[in-house]
Amino acid sequence: MPGMSQQSIDLTNALVVAMFRHSLFVTGLIWLAVIAIVLMVSLVATRRILKFNMSSEGVGEPRARTYLRWAFGAIWLFDGFLQFQASMPLGLANIVVAPLTTNTPSWLHSLMEHGIFLWNSHPISLAVGTAWLQVGIGLVLLVSNGRTGRIVGGVSACWAALVWLIGNGAGGMFVSGASFLFGWPGATFFYVFAGVWLFVKPETFRQKFSNVTLRVLSVIVGFAALLQFLPSTEFWHGGNTNALTSMTTFMTKTAQPHLLAWFVRHVGSLAASMGGGFNIVVILWLGVCAVGLWMAAARRWRWPVWTLVVGCLFFWLVSEDTSIFGGLSTDVNSLLPLAVLAWCASPALRGLEPREHRLPREMTSSAGAVVATFATAMILFSTALMAGTTFASAETTLYQAHNGPASATTLAASTFTLTDQFNKTYSLGEHPKRTTLLTFIDPHCWTDCPLLAKQLEHVRAELSANANLDIVAVAADPYHEQISDLRHFIAVRGLAHVKNFYFVTGKLSNVQKVWKSYGIGVSMTSTDKMSIHSDFMFLINPKGQLKWVIPDDPLSSSSGVASAVSELRGLLASMGVN
Repeated sequence: MPGMSQQSIDLTNALVVAMFRHSLFVTGLIWLAVIAIVLMVSLVATRRILKFNMSSEGVGEPRARTYLRWAFGAIWLFDGFLQFQASMPLGLANIVVAPLTTNTPSWLHSLMEHGIFLWNSHPISLAVGTAWLQVGIGLVLLVSNGRTGRIVGGVSACWAALVWLIGNGAGGMFVSGASFLFGWPGATFFYVFAGVWLFVKPETFRQKFSNVTLRVLSVIVGFAALLQFLPSTEFWHGGNTNALTSMTTFMTKTAQPHLLAWFVRHVGSLAASMGGGFNIVVILWLGVCAVGLWMAAARRWRWPVWTLVVGCLFFWLVSEDTSIFGGLSTDVNSLLPLAVLAWCASPALRGLEPREHRLPREMTSSAGAVVATFATAMILFSTALMAGTTFASAETTLYQAHNGPASATTLAASTFTLTDQFNKTYSLGEHPKRTTLLTFIDPHCWTDCPLLAKQLEHVRAELSANANLDIVAVAADPYHEQISDLRHFIAVRGLAHVKNFYFVTGKLSNVQKVWKSYGIGVSMTSTDKMSIHSDFMFLINPKGQLKWVIPDDPLSSSSGVASAVSELRGLLASMGVN
């Protein structure tokens, strides 16, 4: 029905969830096993498996680098598991990313919109790829202290940078009202920073990591204090309009442990009662940390690091509510990885001897090699899968989620003879060798029918020039069925160049018989601007048999149109039309 295209899609649509899980745990695991076996055979044949984690730079890995690698490996692994949530394919782009496009610069807005379109065009492939990629990154970082770990550290930095820019809207860097307590400058910003340090040579890490990291964090925290100080921020308000109070009220509505919700609510109430006083405490904390971190680089102070870490963990619980509840969580938000970075850069870890191994190094080396092999297979599989989406047609996922599957049948199609836009008689099946794509369009409709017309245009454009296909639209408007109405719609919607397209009409009684024979309900009064009618398409083979009944309540997004076109093309291909 017109207007139905604006309905939201169930994020846990059973059909899409089944497709996602099959791609994730059946197709994906088969490919992972094949790639991993090939890699393992190669490692055994070249005897490199015996050298895994046994290099001099790996054995002498700085203690701080070991902890940084383990911490961010665990974070990447956890983030990867979050991507296994059933609502990710349909929800990530539209629920998580789309709201972040608001008030972004035009260039960033355009980039993010392109990313949303790409995800919605390939939600299953990209969701599967993202999940296995992040799990693979996490596992490699956990087990590899050598060249493999360094390479994957660089991969993690590149992937995090892409997510930070497109998926996080640059962490809110260009949005007014951004706050350190609510995620600025973005969790993946710190993933990038950590990945770069894990990529550089261990000697460079040993010499520069602590000082450079402390100074960079000092600048970030100092700028965060300035953001909190801005008069326009709602952290200066009292009562329920306080920014922290509003956020805690909103967050605690999400299902989560009772004790956590109680703690978050009470801190929010404290902020409401203190008003600007609470914000002054936050600003003082940030300011002291900023100055202390800058000086700690030279004076080897430990207290600024612990002051920042404790404060970050507190506000990670309070102002970010851990960020792992709610069904569409994608990461642990910014304050936890920031706390990890600060702790790893602490002067207390600087210069410590490499961590001692309690188990025989040969044992840990062999076990690590096996884990790293499967993790590397995850990264290679995911990279190839996601890169391939650039060249692939849109998935039918959005169409399937919104309309359900098409129905196969072998009924005889009801024939009719009407008049086309050229004022010539057209009879269904008058071209014996052609398949017919039949639909119903109101020439005065401005909601669904233009979207259906766009689908028809795109389908025909993607077929070969000599494809044996007639595209037929029957007028579905009892008050605007004149040929002039059809011609106007064709001109406005760009259908004049569509090969073998016939928009047909006739006496109302004859057209009504066609509606009835195909089960198309049409409702309209003389005062209505357009009709309300059923949205279906039908595929009829050259023998006059109705082969497919296709529900097609069109989505207004370009990715929705592309998904429907992929569905139609697939069904046409099954009938030999390419």
